Amino acid sequence: MTAGLRIAPLRLDDADEVAAIDAWVCARADSAPFHRPIWSMAVEKGTGQEALSLVAWRSGAIAGVLPLTLVHSPLFGRALVSSGFAVDGGILADDRAVANALADACWALAESHSCPTAELRGGLLPDTGWARKADSYLGFAKALEADDEAQLLAVPRKHRAELRKGLENGLDIRIGNDVDLLDIHYRLYAENVHRLGTPVFPKALFAAVLHGFGDDADIIMVSKDGEPVTTILSLYHNGACMPYWHGARAVARGLRSNEVAYYALMNHARARGCTTFDFGRSKVGTGPAAWKKTWGFDGVPLTYAMRAAAGQEVRDINPLSPQYQKKVELWKKLPLPLASWIGPHIARGLG
Repeated sequence: MTAGLRIAPLRLDDADEVAAIDAWVCARADSAPFHRPIWSMAVEKGTGQEALSLVAWRSGAIAGVLPLTLVHSPLFGRALVSSGFAVDGGILADDRAVANALADACWALAESHSCPTAELRGGLLPDTGWARKADSYLGFAKALEADDEAQLLAVPRKHRAELRKGLENGLDIRIGNDVDLLDIHYRLYAENVHRLGTPVFPKALFAAVLHGFGDDADIIMVSKDGEPVTTILSLYHNGACMPYWHGARAVARGLRSNEVAYYALMNHARARGCTTFDFGRSKVGTGPAAWKKTWGFDGVPLTYAMRAAAGQEVRDINPLSPQYQKKVELWKKLPLPLASWIGPHIARGLG
């Protein structure tokens, strides 16, 4: 029912409204950290891309939320994205009528800002007018075990052997959200994505997310003889731990420090009171997707909705697309300092 329904912009400069929306989002089991206003605000602060979120009101009460980021890039064009720089988000609504109204308002907003395409990354998808795509990404989530030993035994035997090797390597673990940890994490993250052939996001994005989420975000660092080798920046939301940005040096593979980091993070999450470990999304048919399966996680297809203006193609920013393969290989050959300098200017337009 749409009687009495009103769609309005979220006033991010109104602390009371932001707090009310955040409380409504956090009270819902179907929400993600990317639905929280602090995510949209951190993205805007860290990338310069504008937050244009929508709220559905029914008889004065919140009935739905749609976090949006207006992404503009000279290379990748303009798009209205929910949620920007996230793997989830989309429409959070009390019912399908509200979801459809938010989707219509989203497209009207996209047209008013000359965006030829809009993207809804999960959430309650609209019934009509939007194309659905479920063959690009898999999501990996699983309940945490009762204790550290059970968590270890839950890892399939072959991969558990690799994890045990890492646990015997004398690695040190530190967890926090200090500035020095952020500096180390960003350096390792930049190194990691450079090996993959993709540009690094601006450091300001990581800083804004850590500051905005406060105790609901942290970084785990694994070191060998005082040298950091693996870092993970994680988000915590409604009993779930989501390792979101992963950094690692090339030596991490031999040390099995990535295995140690994720195992330690699972145990840390349980100690925080989490019940679910959300390994995040990976592209279908890739090494990261296969690696997550070796941990005993099953991949579930993620369904996104997209819409394009008449005569326009849906925006494609998937680095696995054939049009980007030569660029990816060239990017890998750039010196790391140069890639780290240029990368944020490009990546801020990927959204």
